[in-house]
Amino acid sequence: MSEYAVVNPATGETLATYPTITDADLDAAVDRAHDAARAWRMVSVSERAAVIRRIADLHRERRDELAEIIVREMGKPLAAAEGEVDFAADIIEYYADHIDQITGDAPIDILGEGTAVIRRAPIGVLLGIMPWNFPAYQVARFAAPNLAVGNTILLKHAPQCPESAAALEAIYADAGLPDGAYVNLYATNEQAATVIADPRVQGVSVTGSERAGSAVAELAGRHLKKVALELGGSDPFILLSTDDIDATVAAAVDARLDNNGQACNGAKRFIVVDELYDAFVEKFTAAMAATVMGDPFAEDTVLGPLSSLAAAERLQEQIDRAVAQGATLTTGGTRDGAYVAPTVLTGVTAAMDVYGEELFGPAGVVYRAEDEDEAVRIANDTSFGLGSYVFTTDPAQAERVADRIEAGMVYVNIVLADSPELPFGGIKRSGTSRELGLLAADEFVNKKLIRTA
Repeated sequence: MSEYAVVNPATGETLATYPTITDADLDAAVDRAHDAARAWRMVSVSERAAVIRRIADLHRERRDELAEIIVREMGKPLAAAEGEVDFAADIIEYYADHIDQITGDAPIDILGEGTAVIRRAPIGVLLGIMPWNFPAYQVARFAAPNLAVGNTILLKHAPQCPESAAALEAIYADAGLPDGAYVNLYATNEQAATVIADPRVQGVSVTGSERAGSAVAELAGRHLKKVALELGGSDPFILLSTDDIDATVAAAVDARLDNNGQACNGAKRFIVVDELYDAFVEKFTAAMAATVMGDPFAEDTVLGPLSSLAAAERLQEQIDRAVAQGATLTTGGTRDGAYVAPTVLTGVTAAMDVYGEELFGPAGVVYRAEDEDEAVRIANDTSFGLGSYVFTTDPAQAERVADRIEAGMVYVNIVLADSPELPFGGIKRSGTSRELGLLAADEFVNKKLIRTA
């Protein structure tokens, strides 16, 4: 897709278009970022922190503008978009607050005489390739830690988020970053490949689909560039016991419908032990069916449209194929334009396509498990390994199951609990790196050994 455009998924109306960057301007942008990297790394840590803190402040000051852009671009309900901007600001502020910790020397106890330290040094220009589902949050969690350590940023946003891209670039510039330290690129995929190959660029971070991540990783590897991948997920929600089935169902609905069901770490497979299965399916189906769907700008809307008509058609095709292959539809399964009704599938077996697919939208699959062992087996029987959720009243069981789950994150008896200090990332085909928390600042640094006699 070479043209960047804002297409309101709620109405299908094209609101604005943006031309892609010329090859000459792209080369100049890389050069600006390269020159800025030399200067930005020499700025004192305290001065860097002040600029980064100002970026967070400007997110808060421009909250309404940024949130309304997000709603227009990808259909997120307004309250959720406002929450996304708030979270982005919190993330950026976190790295301003912890900049001494992430840039400070780490002494090593050595066997001989003298001293040794690990010094974290920036590596230079980084390319970030961002997705459409969290236009502000995704950028914050990539840009903030890397600017804090002294790197500079080239940012290729999703083609359907050009207005967010422009608004964010303005914030980073207005906060006082030197020219070239954060540059927005309306680049084609082919131009992005050119940037990855450019020797002035030292690394690339991708948040997106398996297909996109695989293509970028292959190209980055060919040019010996560090690559960080945050990809898809089909996270299990394992229910083993509960004192309050209604509260657990409410948590399950929240975990499935967050961001209109378009979160990589959203719960998508609900694995319920036999004695709770029937009650869970009944209540989960009813709660999903009762969800208020409508205009994302309306106050009472819980579920807006999917990000595009194409995304809705893709999800509808997956649902229809699952039913054709023998799955049972307990609610939903219908579409009106980019709106897909909340959908629950049961009776899915390993022989069906949907068993191994990610459902990116308001649709979930409920599995019956005989016991803890079968629940863990089903949870791990996937090519994904991003997040997971375990609900149980037994602390020992929670610890045991959390240890057995093959995923980068496990949340016990809680959902929607992401926070700036908590690392985010997965294993298997869900990715290779960590964002957020202190670990994010270690992805693109030179951990330089300095050994002194």
